[in-house]
Amino acid sequence: MIGEQVVLDNVGFDRPGSSMFFDATFDSGTITAIIGPSGAGKSTLLNLVAGFETPTSGRVRIGDRDVTGLSPAERPVSMVFQDNNLFTHLTVETNIALGIRPRISRQPGDRETISEALERVGLTGFEKRLPGELSGGERQRVAIARAWLRRKPVLLLDEPFAALGPKLRRDMLHLIRTLQAETGMTTVLVTHQPDEAAGFAEKIVFIDAGKTIAHGPAQQFLSRTDVPGLAEYLGR
Repeated sequence: MIGEQVVLDNVGFDRPGSSMFFDATFDSGTITAIIGPSGAGKSTLLNLVAGFETPTSGRVRIGDRDVTGLSPAERPVSMVFQDNNLFTHLTVETNIALGIRPRISRQPGDRETISEALERVGLTGFEKRLPGELSGGERQRVAIARAWLRRKPVLLLDEPFAALGPKLRRDMLHLIRTLQAETGMTTVLVTHQPDEAAGFAEKIVFIDAGKTIAHGPAQQFLSRTDVPGLAEYLGR
């Protein structure tokens, strides 16, 4: 698999009481972190890429395709949410199987494929458990396994580890980095942890008040003094 470039080309989005504007490029096969204050529009940006929201202006492109008018199912995107989005009445095995095909049906070889996905995220033997029998970190591992299994060129992560403790969050980020290196997925992570973003991503995008303010290499980004609102956001 080869990751695909994601472009938000002068994308506007209006909702009652606010307007947002995003102009950003996520390079093919890279990891980008999106940071910014609560309510700045970070999740909205991901939803526009995934197709859960529709722009009021501008275009969304993935690879060489304009996907602005496509439904989420038609886009080459997988998304992991903060609440992991698992079906609580279905086993881990069945939840992951939905990453292969959108119906609860099995084909020859599915069991081996699912076992491989669980092995990759360290959950071998968890096939028959229900989400309610798992810890928060384990549920997120299931969601990651499902996304990995889908083999889409773009992976979006919307604060998926916000409820986890520091060590487990680091473990999850290491897992994502490992899987991204293996697959080449273009990966975009929304996080409220700037230091985490700087250590995990290759590039950081800063969003404030519904707009993409600045972007740049992750290692130097947090020390910049030329980005409006960044110092306040960081508490400097």
